[in-house]
Order: sequence, then structure tokens, then C-alpha cells
Amino acid sequence: MHTDVPSSAPTLAAVPPPPPTPPPAGAPAQAGDLAATAEAIPRRLRVEPWADPVVDHLGHDPRSAYVEQFWLPILGPSTTLLLRRLASVLDREPEGADVELSSVARSLGLGTSGGKRCAFLRALDRSTQFGLSQQLGADRLAVRRRVPPLTQRQVVRLPKELQTDHGEWMQLHRPKGESVRIQRARVEALDLTSGGLGVDEVEVQLGRWGMHPAVAYDASRWAEKRHQQALDALAHLDTA
Repeated sequence: MHTDVPSSAPTLAAVPPPPPTPPPAGAPAQAGDLAATAEAIPRRLRVEPWADPVVDHLGHDPRSAYVEQFWLPILGPSTTLLLRRLASVLDREPEGADVELSSVARSLGLGTSGGKRCAFLRALDRSTQFGLSQQLGADRLAVRRRVPPLTQRQVVRLPKELQTDHGEWMQLHRPKGESVRIQRARVEALDLTSGGLGVDEVEVQLGRWGMHPAVAYDASRWAEKRHQQALDALAHLDTA
């Protein structure tokens, strides 16, 4: 079951995307390549699901309240609506479907004039910059059916009130009766933190190991706090 976008949802300014990083050797072509080279909207595109066991297990439906509240300010409204529309396409055709791009663009109110800088291609390119889609070829696009939780680096780019709301959401949706898993996550997080990883990197690594995002969020911050307390205690001994 999913949550539709309420018509009263506030309009929030989109956060600029992070600087692009070079793809690893052998990585598929990116959707940004489409926007960078196309002078006009391609007529059709094969949209396929992007299989990712970790994100598929821990992520959120693109039409969910989480995506609307917390991803929308990061992606902007056009890219968020595009991901929701493509999620609906994949609901109807789980193995993939050919879509008429100009028709999709018009249905979202996005312009297709202006060649490679048109509003529709910019929205498509933005979905790739944030790792939510990837181009598999000139006319094939893989799209995530689940959107991952925000990383801490993304959370701190939200307005202050949304940062608070996100922390409360993570606490509220932490699995119940998970004391053993929480303890294990904290032990793993402390080990990673002691090894030199930052809080954001620890959270991501715990997620890759299949831990619930709320547990990973809690454990990474707990470990950062405990590690800093230990460093402060050592510094105090040195100056005593």
C-alpha cells in the first residue's frame, strides 16, 4: 500500500545535487549521459526495475510519506513526481515497460522543449545524480522501486525543522523488541567508528549489512558519542 502525494504538500526548494563522482570501471552508462548528449527527448525508453536487495528491503516506496516529507526537499518536486510515476509503471509491469517519454513529460507538466536542458531531462538526470536511476544503454533505464533512507549527510542539508522531524521519525519507526539487534548494531558501529569511519559512513555500512535504517541511524550516532567520550577522557588524562 502506498501514500499518494497530498495536494496540500508544501513547496520546498530543491537542494543542489552533490558533485558527480566518476563511475567505477565497467559501470553502466548513467542517465546523466542522456541529458548531456541528447538534443531532443528520445521517443521511447525501456524502464526496468533496479534490483538491490539491501535498498529493496530497507527503502521506502517513492509514493510514501517518508519520500514526500524528507526526499522532496532534496530531489525537488519534478524528480519526485517522475520517480512516483515510474514506480506506478513498474507496479503494472514488474519486468519492465516501454514508455513514451513525451507523454510522461506532459502528464507531469514538464516541458520537452529546449533540447538537452529541458525540464524533463533535467528531472531524469537528477534522479541519476542521487543514485535513484541508472542508464543501462541508449534506450534502457533502471529505476529503483524503493528509495533508500537519507544518509546523515543528506539530513543535515534539510531545513532545521525537518532535521528534527527526521530524527523523530527514525526513533518512532525503530523496530520494537529489537534489543539484541540494537546492541549488536551498536557494537559493530563502535568498531567501525574506532576504525576511523565517520558517522555517515558507519550508517551506510550498517545498512549494507542489512540492518534496519532506524537501528543503523541510532547505532551510528551512539557510537560517535561514545567514541568522542573516550577521546575526551584520554585527553583529560594526558593533561592531568
